[in-house]
Amino acid sequence: MRLFDRYLQSVKEIPEDRLDAFCAEIRSFLIKNVAKTGGHLASNLGVVELTVALHRVFDTASDRIVFDVGHQCYVHKLLTGRKDGFPNMRSFGGMSGFPKPGESVHDAFAAGHASTSVSAALGFARARTLLKEGYHCVAVLGDGALTGGLAYEGLNDAGQSGEPLIVVLNDNGMSIKKNVGGVARHLTKLRLQPRYFNAKRFTHRLLDPLPAGRAVARFLHRGKEFIKNAVIPGSLFAQMGFEYLGPTDGHDIKAVTNLFRQAATLKKPVLIHLVTQKGRGYAFSENNPSKYHGVKSFRVAYGVGDEAACDAFSRRFGDILTNLAETDRKIVAVTAAMQTGTGLDRFAERFPHRFFDVGIAESHAVTMAAAMAKQGLRPVVAVYSTFLQRAYDQIVHDVALQNLPVVFVVSHAGLCGEDGETHHGVFDPFFLASVPNLTLRTPCTAYELDRILMDALNGTGPVAIRIPKTPLPLPDLFLPARRCREGSDATILTYGGMTGVALETAERLTGTISVGVTSLTSLKPLPEVIPTEGEVFILEDNPGFLAGKVKGVAINTGDRFIPQGSEADLLRFCRLDAASVSSLIASAFGRDRRYG
Repeated sequence: MRLFDRYLQSVKEIPEDRLDAFCAEIRSFLIKNVAKTGGHLASNLGVVELTVALHRVFDTASDRIVFDVGHQCYVHKLLTGRKDGFPNMRSFGGMSGFPKPGESVHDAFAAGHASTSVSAALGFARARTLLKEGYHCVAVLGDGALTGGLAYEGLNDAGQSGEPLIVVLNDNGMSIKKNVGGVARHLTKLRLQPRYFNAKRFTHRLLDPLPAGRAVARFLHRGKEFIKNAVIPGSLFAQMGFEYLGPTDGHDIKAVTNLFRQAATLKKPVLIHLVTQKGRGYAFSENNPSKYHGVKSFRVAYGVGDEAACDAFSRRFGDILTNLAETDRKIVAVTAAMQTGTGLDRFAERFPHRFFDVGIAESHAVTMAAAMAKQGLRPVVAVYSTFLQRAYDQIVHDVALQNLPVVFVVSHAGLCGEDGETHHGVFDPFFLASVPNLTLRTPCTAYELDRILMDALNGTGPVAIRIPKTPLPLPDLFLPARRCREGSDATILTYGGMTGVALETAERLTGTISVGVTSLTSLKPLPEVIPTEGEVFILEDNPGFLAGKVKGVAINTGDRFIPQGSEADLLRFCRLDAASVSSLIASAFGRDRRYG
């Protein structure tokens, strides 16, 4: 019987001499299954030993293990009885690719955004103390999450709290691409620390057997701090109040397990620094971990193909911004660890000194861009919709209050597929439209995107541009409310990515009900005149931004969080696909014909 099948549910019983083989079998399972379903591969391959060690020491049904970001939880799910869920992982109705407490008692806390784990672990620890309970609290913090300010808020409080908790720093030198900033340099210096301890052990082995060895050792002790400070930079974490352990090879499972056992006995905040390799165990991902961070299905023997990592609209945005920057030296691009996904690869290559990736720090990105705009630059901040939520305060206070010309390109707007609830871009119309001075634009064609971006860069105040996944091949019109299709019985009013669904719906009803389509290119301000005919149906892939603003029948996601699944599955689930909308309109006109 394979080790994998024998010990999957009882990792505490694995003999030490079989642990490496067991971890190798886990990696094989992950590669095989993620190749079929897609998902986050490189990050999970890098935490196999770390996660197995956690499960050998702690009881995840009662101890609170919090995974930061959450996309590196696949090994944890495998070790907690969810092997059978992997074939349908990230699909509609299947197992989530992130921790989900409703899915298992072993998932302590939901996560999809970075830098939250330490705050959550401290909350669990303080609840444990107040309720006089006895579980352990562990935060698994990737080094990429250390570029986010919330991580430091949590670390600062946790280190001074005196609460027994463990922070596991998974240091692989990357978030998606190489990490940036002073924290990355600090961690690089800390990796030198074993040199000091190895030298110390060697000195004791050499001197202790000698007659005067101990006296010499005492003499040398006076120089210890000088040597230590020369070799080991002062640890930020120790200064915060943590007992700092490491750095240690995160793939030496025996050493990692022993560290966890040692930390579990300490009645104080402990930070364990593990150095790991992102993508370990699969040559393709070891050589290019960024490419294998999040993947679609692929053939194991050949690796991931060269398909574009960003969608068509993002590529178009990146191309037009790069072209505009050729003649306007004031244009700068800012992103938060999402260079490729937002389409900025070409800009970064062409203008490296005008491209700023600040790491997972959306709030910082927005305030920095505000100051750039104040000094005459034209900053374009490209961030996924779901992550822009983290910078709402800065949008209000630092940009809009001063009416500064910052352009926000809100990528991945709308339903965003397999990553699920934490990643759908459905709230930005509500929180952006509520901000004074800010204009909110919604192109649905490549031509509209070009015109809107050029206008925004020539404007005098903040502009947000929502971009969906795929531009539509519509005529090159440019109106605040464009009539995409004529119809006398009814009008579907929509915008952005739902324009395609609206046009397909109207086509399905041809010959039965004459349905026109109007697509808005501006949500704030709304056009003074919106061309419609007959009954109006308002189609939106969010909880209903236009409901109450425009008179008509609302068709939207409703007031709820939407699960993961393919775009087609989610549209059907929300009854926003062309077949469902056709049936709804037919019913409204008293027709009993079904459209599907």
